[in-house]
Amino acid sequence: MSEEYQHLGIYSDWVAEAQRQHVLWPPALPGPATQARVREVLGFSSGPETPHDVRVKARWERGGLSGEELSWSVGYGPRTRAWLYKPANVREPLPAIVALHDHGGFKYYGKAKIADGAVDPSPLMVRYREAYYGGRAWANALAREGYVVLVHDTFLWGSRRFPLEDMPPWVLEAADATLAVRPDPDTPPGIARYNRAAGFHEHLIEKYCNLLGTTMAGVVAHEDRIAANYLRSRADVIGDRVGCAGLSGGGNRAALLQATDDGISAAVIVGLMSTYEALLDHNVSTHTWMFFPSGWSRYGDWTDLAACRAPSPLLVQYDLQDDLFTERGMREADRKLSVAYAEAARPEAYTGQFYPGPHKFDLEMQHAAFAWLGEQLVRRAPSTPT
Repeated sequence: MSEEYQHLGIYSDWVAEAQRQHVLWPPALPGPATQARVREVLGFSSGPETPHDVRVKARWERGGLSGEELSWSVGYGPRTRAWLYKPANVREPLPAIVALHDHGGFKYYGKAKIADGAVDPSPLMVRYREAYYGGRAWANALAREGYVVLVHDTFLWGSRRFPLEDMPPWVLEAADATLAVRPDPDTPPGIARYNRAAGFHEHLIEKYCNLLGTTMAGVVAHEDRIAANYLRSRADVIGDRVGCAGLSGGGNRAALLQATDDGISAAVIVGLMSTYEALLDHNVSTHTWMFFPSGWSRYGDWTDLAACRAPSPLLVQYDLQDDLFTERGMREADRKLSVAYAEAARPEAYTGQFYPGPHKFDLEMQHAAFAWLGEQLVRRAPSTPT
């Protein structure tokens, strides 16, 4: 008898039929073949990946950091806006980090969720960081550790978001209807409406991605590689010591960037790791399309995608009471990642850390992640496979 799935109901036997039709989540060993397969599935990975018309909009010094406000074009849509930080009065080149903002069901802002610019953050962002980031802008804190840190808005967020007027009327109607039933009193009405509409709009965007031969994951990864290439092009960056890090949707992006960019020397994935099988009947509905690149499940698990560049150094931080995953799925993902790195002959290059508590990247986790990045990018030269 087939297992019963609460979200599939009378279609619960669909899962077993899918498993009869083709193997799901087969093992995909680290190496060039899996890397090539990942890029093929994602799409948007065969053209030039450099920013166009980079402009420095402003410069400032604040809190011991030199800051720059940047913008560039990726070739479509509105200009990408970004902030870059490094310790003030440091002249020599430094290791660098692409700091990746989360999804959070909050597309109105991107980089401002994890970084401060030239002015104080809004009260809304202060509350957001208190909920997920231990109350601080971790990108700025990481720059103070001795890095050049770049934080950019990616596809669909912040400066790269779709205007409401470009969304179909049904999207706005659905947003208004759900806000009437399930309001968001802690968020200004205009921002709450945008975030709710953007959640519905993401489904339409994934349809367009499929129509255009790509995936939302592929477009986001493409834009993140453009940002990483810009960072490596700077004279104040040590080009072979560039890492990436992020929580949740940012961890999703870190996995994709690690998998598809051979120049990433170390990656930190926070709150975004599980086997796919353990998501069934528990967490599919709570995740972004970025976590489900169309067709990838026929070739490998999420862990295989994250580990395809093993032994490139990888840290994954897990929250034991994370309501986006089951503990079983996280534990099994940790085991599979350990096996992948052992098979790549460098088991020590993977670290899995488990923390009590809900979905978060709090101060304790940040401290551990910063220390690990220091080991990979500062205190020893990284070993990145080609």
